[in-house]
Amino acid sequence: MEHKFSRRLFLEAGLAGAAGAALTTGAWGAASRRSAAPAVTPLADHLLLVTGAGGNVLVVVGPEGPVLIGGGSPEHARGLLKHVREAAGEAVPTLINTHWHLDHTGANELLGKRGARIIAHENTKLWMDTDFFVSWENRAYGPRVKHALPNSTLYEAGELTCGAELIRYAHAPQAHTDGDLYAFLPNSNVLVTGDLLHVGRYPVIDYSTYGWIVGYVEATQTLLQLVDAQTRIIPGTGPVQTRAALEAQLEMCSAVRTRLHESFKKGNSLEEFIASAPTREFDARWGGEAPRFLEMAYESAMGRLYQMGGGIV
Repeated sequence: MEHKFSRRLFLEAGLAGAAGAALTTGAWGAASRRSAAPAVTPLADHLLLVTGAGGNVLVVVGPEGPVLIGGGSPEHARGLLKHVREAAGEAVPTLINTHWHLDHTGANELLGKRGARIIAHENTKLWMDTDFFVSWENRAYGPRVKHALPNSTLYEAGELTCGAELIRYAHAPQAHTDGDLYAFLPNSNVLVTGDLLHVGRYPVIDYSTYGWIVGYVEATQTLLQLVDAQTRIIPGTGPVQTRAALEAQLEMCSAVRTRLHESFKKGNSLEEFIASAPTREFDARWGGEAPRFLEMAYESAMGRLYQMGGGIV
């Protein structure tokens, strides 16, 4: 309860509202809500990747029913579960939420009503149950219905088995949000990152729920320690990736963090930081939303100047 109360103080102070107001909804926000009809791609006899239902969903099939890692978006929830039922032939007993965003928790309502176990970080549950806040993309959120809330929460890590598959899930503190979970399947050498990995566009740093640029760097470093050249990596959206995608994200985020640190030392404003083109060598790969990303990086670090290093205060 104290954790939720502290969030209310944060929200009532207007910080989250200011964060949302700083970023008007545009092509980036719209892209996160657009998706085609769900499609299923087999990765192994017991592993299915569902795309086009919002965020990517990995289905792990076992004798006691499938485990979903990721929940897609609300508008595709019924289609997602229809595809899972057709492919796995069972009701879904377990869902793992990688974070609170709607495009990754859309199946919570339907599965929660059916009594599924919904696993998430405690912070994900708290944000989903918060009375009111405005997020980074200038959208207002209120509490989700009670049966949509995660009912099995953790702070650090956990694991479960689904048939012969071991699923290890763990928290990456304050990166994309403050409740990010990733899941690693060592037997199949598959990593599910949620939105800790972005492909073809700059990462979203949801500083309205305590994500920040240094957390992204550290989370990417953690994920790199888990994988090798053969690991299949499932990002929040987009096609299956390899270790090279994480290496590229680490290079880019580390460069931005260093340049942001130097910008703070010079006393530069947000406008001056963006004008310095700190992503100039990365824009061709990461897309045309560099100013949005740089604004999120800057705002996410403003309250953490000392943590940026070099004794900045």
